[in-house]
Amino acid sequence: MSSSDPGGLTDRVRTAVGAVVDPELRRPLSELDMIADVRAADDAIVVAVSLTIVGCPASDRIEREVAAAAATVADRPVRVELGVMTPAQRAALTERLRAGRPRGIPFTADSLTRVIAVTSGKGGVGKSTVTANLAVALADRGLAVGLVDADVHGFSIPGILGLVDADGRMPHPTRIDDLIVPPVAHGVKTISIGMFLREGEERSPVAWRGPMLHRTLQQFLTDVWFGDLDVLLIDMPPGTGDVAISLGQLLPHAEVLVVTTPQAAAAEVAVRSGLVARQTGQRVIGVIENMAPLRLADGTVLDLFGSGGGRAAASALSQGDGDEVPLVASVPLSPALRTGGDTGSPVTLSAPADPAAAEILRLADTLARRPRGLAGRSLRVGVSTQVASES
Repeated sequence: MSSSDPGGLTDRVRTAVGAVVDPELRRPLSELDMIADVRAADDAIVVAVSLTIVGCPASDRIEREVAAAAATVADRPVRVELGVMTPAQRAALTERLRAGRPRGIPFTADSLTRVIAVTSGKGGVGKSTVTANLAVALADRGLAVGLVDADVHGFSIPGILGLVDADGRMPHPTRIDDLIVPPVAHGVKTISIGMFLREGEERSPVAWRGPMLHRTLQQFLTDVWFGDLDVLLIDMPPGTGDVAISLGQLLPHAEVLVVTTPQAAAAEVAVRSGLVARQTGQRVIGVIENMAPLRLADGTVLDLFGSGGGRAAASALSQGDGDEVPLVASVPLSPALRTGGDTGSPVTLSAPADPAAAEILRLADTLARRPRGLAGRSLRVGVSTQVASES
C-alpha cells in the first residue's frame, strides 16, 4: 500500500462513486463500467469517468455527483476527469443493457411488461391528458413506467409532462450507438416524434402516411431503451387508422383503455376504436369517461357534455363475444387538469386532491393491483404477426 493511498482510500472512493446513478440510464456507474480509474495523488483524489458519448447531456450532473460522492470518503480535494468510452466499450455497454435479449420488440406476450394502449374514437376528448397523468400516477406508486406518444400527427405528451421549454423545444433523446435513451419526466421514460424534429421545426406539421407511421412506431418499440418496465403506456392517435392497425400487428397482446366524453356522439365513435383493437387480438379492459359532470360548490351539477356516454360505450363493448368491459373511471371536468396539461405540471402531482386527479389516482391504484394475465385473451396460436414489408 503506497503512502499516497493510506488505508485503501482509492477502493473506498471507487465504491462511493460507483454507486452514483447515471441520470439517463438509471443504473449505477460501476454497473455501466463508467469509472475508468481512481488514483490518489499527493494533492488530490483523481476520478476518471468514461461518458457514453461525446457531448453527453448529463455530463455536468455526473461530474458534480461523482465529486460529491468522492468527497464523502476522501481526505483531500477531488478532481474529476471526464473522458469518452471507446467504440468497443460502448458496444459492450449496449449489449449489457439489452441483457442478452435479441434485437426486436422486447414487449412480447412473454415479457413481464404490461402494455396498455389508450385509444379514443375522436380527438379532443382529453385522451393524452388522461394518459400522461395516469403514467405519472403509476410511476409515483413505485412502478417502472414507459410512455410512447404514438400520436405522430398530434403529439402533445411532451408538453403535458413539462418536456417543452418556452420556445417549444424538446430534449433530444441520447443515442448510444443504435440505442435511443428516452428523456425522463416525473419518473416516466417518454418518447415522442417531437423529440426528433430539428430545431425550428417543433411547430411544423408531421405529414406522414402509413408506411412512415408504421416504421416510426416500430422503431419506438424496438430501438428505444426503456430498460425493465412494469407498464408501457401507449398514447394512440384518435380513430381507427394506420397506427391502430400497426399496433395491432406489432403488439397483438396489448390491453386497451378507451377514452370518451359523456357525449353520445363521442361514445359512439369510441366504441369503434375498441372494436378495431379487439379485431387485432387486443383486449379492451375498460372505458374511461373524461369531462364527466362536475359537482359545483353550491351542490349543482355542471354537465357540459351530457352524461352517460362512458357507461354506454362500456355496455356496447361488452356485447357479443367480447369480454365484459367495465367503466373504470369517470373523470370530472376540471380546470386544474387542463391547467396542469398547459403548464407541464400533471394534476396528479400538483393537485392530488382535485376531483379529477383523485379519480385518475384511483384508476392507477386499480391498475397497479391488477395482475397481468392471459385470461380471456386470444393467443392466436399459429398466426404470424410479422408485418409485411411496405414499399
